[in-house]
Amino acid sequence: MEENRKQFLLSMLAYAAQRDIPVEQLCKASNLDLKKLKNGSHPDITEKQLNDLWINASHLGNDKLFGLHFGESLQLAALGVVGEIIKSSNTVGEALVQAASLIHLFTDRFKMEVTRKRKTFTVQLKPAIQEKEPSFTHLQMRDLIMVFLIHELDGLLLTKIKPESVKLSIDKVSLAEYERVLRCKPLKQGMECVFEFKISYWNEPILTANYELQTMLLQKVKFTKEKRVPALRDRIQSYLVSNSYLGILTLENVAANFNMSPRSLQRRLREEGITFQQMTDLVRKSLAEHYLSAGTYQLKEISSILGYNELSAFSRAFKRWTGKSPQSFQA
Repeated sequence: MEENRKQFLLSMLAYAAQRDIPVEQLCKASNLDLKKLKNGSHPDITEKQLNDLWINASHLGNDKLFGLHFGESLQLAALGVVGEIIKSSNTVGEALVQAASLIHLFTDRFKMEVTRKRKTFTVQLKPAIQEKEPSFTHLQMRDLIMVFLIHELDGLLLTKIKPESVKLSIDKVSLAEYERVLRCKPLKQGMECVFEFKISYWNEPILTANYELQTMLLQKVKFTKEKRVPALRDRIQSYLVSNSYLGILTLENVAANFNMSPRSLQRRLREEGITFQQMTDLVRKSLAEHYLSAGTYQLKEISSILGYNELSAFSRAFKRWTGKSPQSFQA
């Protein structure tokens, strides 16, 4: 996902430049190194940096609907391989189904569901994590994605896509602008975000369809996914081990170090197939085996180092991890 995230971020900066927003100032305010972004050597983009970028772009551009307008101008190329897969699809329906299956490469905030009916089909955006109050970044990304759904195939079809209905939560002040960009008057419907289209669009052919290219790109995505080592998971494990002299750090400590909220960190780890508790257990197990093998620590000392108040609690945990007691492991 990181490569796609950087590609998207660069496209966002390019759009900001077209809006006469000072890009260097925008990057500096968002704790991003513009020079490293340009030459491809920038470290992984954190959730906090991305959040700050949205907030600062909206502020410097004096545009609270920055995501809506960015989505209107966004080109498929900004999505990297995901955009190319959409562009090489055979029909509108196929493009939407592919987009829904690949949305995780573009953002971890939303899931997309495409449902085909007899006379219509719907596209629904669902938050990957439920929040009491949607954050500013959440709303900006929602606007960008839903506008992109309408405009992504402009110029690639011999028709103009217009939804039959749009349901989403917006303020009345911005209603006219949403109607202009979405080509349909939105209906306020709680926190839902649902588009409905005529079924006739489903089989509308895409002018740039290329089955061979799409097959190759899908194989590339599959290979990358199989080959990829979850970067965040590895970085957190290294951080926990290297700071183990402080004891096992809390979720809040680790999240702060990686410039994200505890909830965001938990969400990212879940996407990589692990929880923070499982991470800390793996680190505790590894450290426990190391200390026991070294033979220079008493069991009570090891228990305390690993954050256990009682030796019995450590013994139970170690047996759960290894199937052996600490004493039998040392023997």
